[in-house]
Amino acid sequence: MDRNTILGFVFIVLILIGFSWFNRPSESEIAREKHINDSIAALQATNKQLTVSDSLKASQPDSLQLSVTDTAQINSKYGPFAPSAIGKEHLDTIENKVIKLIVSNKGGRIVSVILRNYHSYDSLPVQLFSEKDNVLGFTFATNNNRVLNTKNMYFEPIGIDTAHATVVTKPFSFIMRLHAANGAYLDYVYTINPNDYMVHWDLKNHNMASVVASNTDRLELTWDSKIKQQELGRKFESRYAGLYYKYVAADVNNLSPAGDQTKTPPNLIQWVAFKDQFFSSVLIANQSFFSTTLESKAQENLESPYLMSCKTDMFVNYNPKISSGPGFRFFFGPNKYSLLSSYDKHIPSDQKLRLTKLIPLGWGIFGWVNKYAIIPMFNFFGDFISSYGIIILLMTIVIKLILFPLTYKSYISSAKMRVLKPQIDAINAKIPSDKALERQKATMDLYKKVGVSPMSGCLPMLLQLPILIAMFDFFPSSIELRHQSFLWAKDLSSYDAIISWQTHIPFITQYFGNHISLFCLLMTIVSFVYTKLNMANQMQSSQQIPGMNMLMYFTPLLMWFWFNDYASGLSYYYFLSTLITIIQTYAIRGFVDEDKLLSQLEANKKRPTKKKSSFMERLEKMQREQMQQNAKMKKKR
Repeated sequence: MDRNTILGFVFIVLILIGFSWFNRPSESEIAREKHINDSIAALQATNKQLTVSDSLKASQPDSLQLSVTDTAQINSKYGPFAPSAIGKEHLDTIENKVIKLIVSNKGGRIVSVILRNYHSYDSLPVQLFSEKDNVLGFTFATNNNRVLNTKNMYFEPIGIDTAHATVVTKPFSFIMRLHAANGAYLDYVYTINPNDYMVHWDLKNHNMASVVASNTDRLELTWDSKIKQQELGRKFESRYAGLYYKYVAADVNNLSPAGDQTKTPPNLIQWVAFKDQFFSSVLIANQSFFSTTLESKAQENLESPYLMSCKTDMFVNYNPKISSGPGFRFFFGPNKYSLLSSYDKHIPSDQKLRLTKLIPLGWGIFGWVNKYAIIPMFNFFGDFISSYGIIILLMTIVIKLILFPLTYKSYISSAKMRVLKPQIDAINAKIPSDKALERQKATMDLYKKVGVSPMSGCLPMLLQLPILIAMFDFFPSSIELRHQSFLWAKDLSSYDAIISWQTHIPFITQYFGNHISLFCLLMTIVSFVYTKLNMANQMQSSQQIPGMNMLMYFTPLLMWFWFNDYASGLSYYYFLSTLITIIQTYAIRGFVDEDKLLSQLEANKKRPTKKKSSFMERLEKMQREQMQQNAKMKKKR
């Protein structure tokens, strides 16, 4: 070996020694590595579902322990929450008589809810959401300026038998614990009762002020979920799906179910709900949410199992220095009026949840009719009759009997106009059509003499309108009709198709559907019959307004297109209601003597003229002004 070779080896050795000396760990790095190893030890001590080595095996099969680099990265990313940064997801089941909850240690959250007493259109248990459909977590800052979300952290379940499903037979509480350094932890305390759809969720702190940012006074809560299709009529169900929210001590609002919407309500929010036609998931704050952003996106793909996506970002007050944190409640259940209203019993008015607003019963007087008349009657019959088809029949008979005086008054008004027709024809023959105002005045004078009001036939019909519209809102919202069969209809809450097809037909498929509903067809037929009967009772309708007959007959056809996708229970009700009205009309016609009625009107001419009511004076004034306006427009032409 020559001299140069020896010198080369010497220089290589010196370089290696120098490199090792310059790259030796400093005291701070040694302390940091010790802190990391202590964190890993704490991780193992908290009885996580997966040890550190097992966790790495899942992602790196050849690794048996954390390297210094791995622990450094975990500590850098998660800071004091490194003990809860790694693990393996484990699911636990807690169920009572009405709901089954699946809880995950990842995020410490409820990842799935199944309603035990309800089934979807495909005969499977109703699942409001599954793990891939629902994300919920708090965002906060740590004392080393890291921003974390609890949805990515691993919690320790406490009070749960992780080997078996927990069946709740008495009030039951369990904890999902999020560990941090220095013995700090955050508890999610869940409480569930044996026969309740409401789940209580409370946050508890232990030494959390030592691990979160010193200026922490709030937590950001994000809830992102998809609404599943549960009913056969997807298009119809989509109309009732949506994101609802309630202001504190105020009313309930919602985002439109059509299209994409984003809204930032200006006031404090008490609860947020993701709902479909018959079921809801509601997150309720014991205090309030603030700085809330709401988003909803309709699902345009008709083959998707989802109707829409909903998301809310909101803040809650949070003090890490005290043991008690914010509290919440989850409602996972059916949109049943009696159930939802029970949560407001014995509650002060300004604190009521008003969850019944999740059921679209109509606004104003229509909602009052449903709440104070239709629903009590529906529940009364439901207490001793099992067939909802029979219940709807009885309700229809009761309603028509109550409204019979109005129906009778409307018919008598039409009969009076009909027997006066020859005298009206005489006026029209005497006064030329170019003197329309004079002709109208003569007609009104005749009405005044005989004591007939043109409006007397319209007012009874207007008084019946609130009930008609209230029933339109009630039947599609009544979960009691869901999956209830009657005659050929398998589900009174959905359409009753007797003919179906798969071929897409332009316009027809979009607006009518790929089926024919029998109750809707029967409703259309009796509507045509009633229209024909009603037109025959009107005075000179075709002569006064050309094309009116065609318009009147077009209405039932339009209703056929409109109601073909609607609940068969609603079409059944309208079919019965119209059929009974036809029967009542023929019955009234049988015992009303029109000759005697004309004699009474003629006798009224001999009586002193009564002073006109202010209403009639305003009506006549409006008619005169309208006739004058029409005459002016005619001259211009």
